[in-house]
Amino acid sequence: MIEIISGSNRANANSLRIARVLLESYKDLGLEADLLNLQELPANLLDPGAYGDKPLAFAPFQERVLAASGLHVVTPEYNGGFPGALKLFIDMLAFPESFESKPVAYVGVASGQWGGLRAVEQLQMIFGYRNAYSYPRRVFIAGVHNTFTADGTFNDPELLRRLREQAAGFQAFVAQLS
Repeated sequence: MIEIISGSNRANANSLRIARVLLESYKDLGLEADLLNLQELPANLLDPGAYGDKPLAFAPFQERVLAASGLHVVTPEYNGGFPGALKLFIDMLAFPESFESKPVAYVGVASGQWGGLRAVEQLQMIFGYRNAYSYPRRVFIAGVHNTFTADGTFNDPELLRRLREQAAGFQAFVAQLS
């Protein structure tokens, strides 16, 4: 099972919208995937004591990461980096087993012209530090707000093709590492 991580806890986040499109791409390909939405993280995860004593409501998130055959991260770029909520999520996961030898794929989204490149590169360093295997075919979505119509319908067939190709390639990558 691939866990697609929507890398923001912001309401109506474009990363969540793209993560849902990616989830449908996996399903259209007949592949197993699920969406892990950081908006659902327990609020008390921000308590400084949570580093030592994880909230019980965080346990399902930890279990899903450990059980996943691969992680597909969709991250926005905020102020030249990835969101603090995603960093907190990563920091709260068990070390080293959460990412040890775990395949990870990346999608960067941004309103700007680089499509989340900096955020993805920062994540690659962190996952590399944690001994994960990064899938080299990344997708960067510049002008992400232009990929949806005014009513919220996804409208970019070329991007959909790229996301499907990435999902299929990542599944093959995961299978090779299993």
